[in-house]
Amino acid sequence: MTKQTKITLASIVFLLVAIADVYAVITQNKTIEMIFKPLLMTTLAVVYLVSVKKPSFWLLSALFFSFWGDVFLLDKEKFFVFGLGSFLVAHLVYIKITTDLLFKDLTVKIITSAIPFVLLFVGLLGLIYGNLGDMLLPVIVYGITISTFGTAALLNYRQQKTTANSWLLLGAILFIASDSLIALNNFYTPKRLFDIAIIVLYIVSQYLIVKSIIVKEK
Repeated sequence: MTKQTKITLASIVFLLVAIADVYAVITQNKTIEMIFKPLLMTTLAVVYLVSVKKPSFWLLSALFFSFWGDVFLLDKEKFFVFGLGSFLVAHLVYIKITTDLLFKDLTVKIITSAIPFVLLFVGLLGLIYGNLGDMLLPVIVYGITISTFGTAALLNYRQQKTTANSWLLLGAILFIASDSLIALNNFYTPKRLFDIAIIVLYIVSQYLIVKSIIVKEK
């Protein structure tokens, strides 16, 4: 079996798993979701492994913690904090991966790259602040972390406007959008449409991030 065949087959399996999980969310079928959600990052990791010669420990670590985030959030009432913690670590690893791609830049460019993400975070925090209670500190820490990831991804793209970097930036933005909807869903106003948008944005974001790293490692 050729390498391209392996990549194609792995990508098809990932796509089918993603479709099944989105279907589960749309139909509110917890049994199907329990089966396929843990397979999202597993199959995406396989896509990555068959696509590169020397896999990155850091990217696999990010997918590993994302896997546990998915698993914990299958039961948000009991394990929301554990899910949040798992994705926090995943984002920290993504920040490490992204900052390793950067070269020194002017402070003004760093600040201007941070502005849109800081504004989003502050605006979102303003909406949900009154409902956070004991979750205030964890949410602030998580918000700062994902804002840092977005800033690093935008700065990376502004330094080198390549296709791979545009995928990384878009992946970061969609990941932040997914996380923002989770915050609104849990601490502001729950909506069924949010559940669907959250999983779709999450799947696409993770794929784009992995795809960008695959291109960079070829």
